[in-house]
Amino acid sequence: MVNSSNESWKRIGPIGNGDDRPALPSHSPHAPSIDQHLMHLLPLILAFLVTISCSGKQPPPAAQAPVSQVEAEEEHQHGHHEAETVSSMTGAHAHLGPHFRWTTLRTANQADEATAWDILRQLRQQLARYREYRVAIDDGYEPFLPNVQQPHYHFTRKWNGFKAAFSFDPKQPTSLLYRKTPDGYELEGAMFTAPKWASEADLDKRIPLSIAQWHAHVNICLPQKKDMQSADWKKFGPKGSILTEAECKQAGGRFVPQLFGWMVHVYPFADTPEKIWTH
Repeated sequence: MVNSSNESWKRIGPIGNGDDRPALPSHSPHAPSIDQHLMHLLPLILAFLVTISCSGKQPPPAAQAPVSQVEAEEEHQHGHHEAETVSSMTGAHAHLGPHFRWTTLRTANQADEATAWDILRQLRQQLARYREYRVAIDDGYEPFLPNVQQPHYHFTRKWNGFKAAFSFDPKQPTSLLYRKTPDGYELEGAMFTAPKWASEADLDKRIPLSIAQWHAHVNICLPQKKDMQSADWKKFGPKGSILTEAECKQAGGRFVPQLFGWMVHVYPFADTPEKIWTH
């Protein structure tokens, strides 16, 4: 979704490289990269998480780990509910579903449009190499459930997803979005992620909320693990009819207030802002 006039975006062609507008200030080439910063911080982060898990105490909301043990299990379990999740994330009119939470669309302004333009410029430059999907795989982007029919296929780089819990880099999306073709895959766009505890103010600093709306998958009832194969997926999962914790408990399921973090899709080679920042 987008809240910006087409007129102000006319200079952004479907495959432009951004040379016709000035970029925002860039970092010095001698400055440490985000990878270097995180590699230095990683031992401290791991030590903190181990301390928390051993103490049995929960950290304050602002310092929580990206996912709890149960949520991590759900994110890495390649079962039926993950296929349902991906389908719900990419299906047509998915934003109309009751299991989606959307950020509030803000009023458009020139500063946000300039920020969005710079994000788009950097993303286009980075994604050009990934039109060949094999290059993406070589760079660590792993196709998610490639044998499950989907409108869009997510090729995810886990290290980018980890870094996205702490910072935002337009050149390092968590996932690349592809459409399957007879010869392989065709690049369509990218998906950025943010931790589930991020506020709307935090998300606005990444991609302005007057330009795009981030979404989250919420109020999900999952069946018990032993019932995964026989579960009624019209009731359970990201597209199920169960909406409340009470209903989920009555059905014998496991209620997840928010499954995964915040997400936003960007289609940088589209020709209008509505198509660029849509779902």
